[in-house]
Amino acid sequence: MKTTMTLAPLAAGLLLAFNAAAQDHSQHQMPMPTTQEHAQHQMPAMQDHTQHQAKPKAKPKAKPKPKTKPATTSKPKPSASVAPMDHAAMGHEMPAQEPAAMDHNAMGHDTAQPAPMDHAAMGHSMPRPADQPVTPIPVLTDADRAAAAPPPSDHPVHDDTLQHYVLFNRLEGFDTDEGAGMAWEGQAWIGRDLDKLWLRSEGERVGGHTESADLEVLYGRAFARWWDVVAGVRHDFKPGASQDFVAIGVQGLAPYKFEVEATAYLGQSGQTAARLEAEYETLLTNRLILQPLVEVNFYGKNDARRGIGSGLSTAEAGLRLRYEFTRQFAPYIGVVHERAFGRTADFRRAAGEGVNDTRFVAGIRIWF
Repeated sequence: MKTTMTLAPLAAGLLLAFNAAAQDHSQHQMPMPTTQEHAQHQMPAMQDHTQHQAKPKAKPKAKPKPKTKPATTSKPKPSASVAPMDHAAMGHEMPAQEPAAMDHNAMGHDTAQPAPMDHAAMGHSMPRPADQPVTPIPVLTDADRAAAAPPPSDHPVHDDTLQHYVLFNRLEGFDTDEGAGMAWEGQAWIGRDLDKLWLRSEGERVGGHTESADLEVLYGRAFARWWDVVAGVRHDFKPGASQDFVAIGVQGLAPYKFEVEATAYLGQSGQTAARLEAEYETLLTNRLILQPLVEVNFYGKNDARRGIGSGLSTAEAGLRLRYEFTRQFAPYIGVVHERAFGRTADFRRAAGEGVNDTRFVAGIRIWF
């Protein structure tokens, strides 16, 4: 009992001393950092602030202990961490300090500047400056300036060269009661685009005798697209005695691709005549072509020596089918019907000739 009474004052003194030290230390505590990163980069001012932490007061001297061995007491453990002091809350005036620049090399960071990226090698399209063209502009040369200059008024037309053309539109044979017969119709020209010299001829032979034949020599001048006006002379070899005409007419390609020839004639002793011919080509295939043809003849007055009557004299209609092995060479077969009218029919009957004549023909069409 005596021993217990002696230790009580000693324990009470120790508790009072620790309580006072704890209260003094709590007045100097600073708030804990909010992030781990701030704790790792603690500023020097925060490190120095630990030097101002209050030290615990010295323990009061204990009374002389009795010789008896005192009871063992456990010492209190210090707190796990000590928070830095908040000087602003305590009223201490702290000097303003500039934030220290971090030394990345000292911290082990690689501060080397990255190399610039080669966007062209990576296939990236770089924006083009507005003042640069899309493609390089070549240097202007004298040849460029000469090509840009308009040609002079006397510049030659290179496509107006001398050309020629020969066509046998009909070169055919047939069979009649009088014997084998043949007929032809062709034309040729030589000249330039606007001016040409034309040759036209047609005729017929039956049983070795020439029934009809003529030749025209004409000057042609283009006056519209696809159209020429022609003027010249015509010479009739047969029928009867030969005679000459002055010829004038037009020829060309009518709408819907009808090839047309219309010619008027003024002959000796006041004889007049006119001939109208039209043909059309129907392409059954690229090489197989059907060609209808119509030809009519008119005369101004009767000519009994040649078996010609005034007005509508004769009309011929034919239908020919050709196959073009080449454009220049095409054989054909066809049928032709011819008829005489008016006084011409009367003259033929008086001579014992037929008025209507239908025959099958075979021939070739060539041009060069």
